[in-house]
Amino acid sequence: MIGVQDLRKGVTFELDGELYRVLEFAHHKPGRGPAIIRTKLRNLRTGATIEQTFGSGQRVQDIRLDHSTVQYLYNDGDLYYFMNTETFEQPALTAEILGDAVNYLTEGLVLELETYEGEPINIELPTTVDLEVVQTEPGFAGDTATGALKEATLSTGLVVKVPLFIEEGDVVRVDTRNGSYVTRV
Repeated sequence: MIGVQDLRKGVTFELDGELYRVLEFAHHKPGRGPAIIRTKLRNLRTGATIEQTFGSGQRVQDIRLDHSTVQYLYNDGDLYYFMNTETFEQPALTAEILGDAVNYLTEGLVLELETYEGEPINIELPTTVDLEVVQTEPGFAGDTATGALKEATLSTGLVVKVPLFIEEGDVVRVDTRNGSYVTRV
């Protein structure tokens, strides 16, 4: 058990039989009375996001997640299949659990899979991924004197802002933390 004052962004714990990961954390001490801890939590099994307020001194059950290296294989509609690089098992995760991570998955991508008591819970993406530009408007020289941007649709369906010199067929590096363009590869 851990005290709620020890919760931080990224901490995973169990509450009322459900697994949650802290997305946002704020400690608030009013002028009078006990401190309160406001959190924004993501249910790791359903993908739902809730806001929860804890009183100072409350405790939650901490859990230990197992990590393994997996390679993304394919998806068949709602399920995304991965292969454990050591045991060759093929766990599947739903799009709801993966959330925005589906925008960065390309065939053969190696990443970390988090499991709890054998149940696949979440994946940890690398910091950047390389994706191909499949659709973008042409950029014309002289359009602007400053670093102008245009929208580009990538091979996974993700839309990012890129510089004017990027063309269809180019491969660009995208930051998975915020979905922004990093560089042309």
